[in-house]
Amino acid sequence: MESLVKFIQDEFVTRKDFPEFGAGDTITVYYEIREGDKVRTQFFRGVVIQRKGTGSSETFTIRKMSGSIGVERIFPVNLPALQKIEVNKRGKVRRARIYYFRGLTGKKARIKEVRR
Repeated sequence: MESLVKFIQDEFVTRKDFPEFGAGDTITVYYEIREGDKVRTQFFRGVVIQRKGTGSSETFTIRKMSGSIGVERIFPVNLPALQKIEVNKRGKVRRARIYYFRGLTGKKARIKEVRR
């Protein structure tokens, strides 16, 4: 049964080519917003907290600071409204899911950048 689901996902779900990114990276996600008849592009720039799932059910969580309030957003990788993803900075973290990042403020909330 699992192989049948995997086969259907591979055949019928269209995959977009996005750059490789992981936890600790700062990325910008451009996505479409539909308001009635109008369509506009909005972006969300922040630090990747986690990547979760596989195949068509894969998601990633981004956290940004809006003023002094932390805002998190979960994006499915196969969301049709996603236009593009830009990797702004590569971060060096030692964990795949950096939930501890939510509790950090000020200079402690910095992530060391990796030059590639």
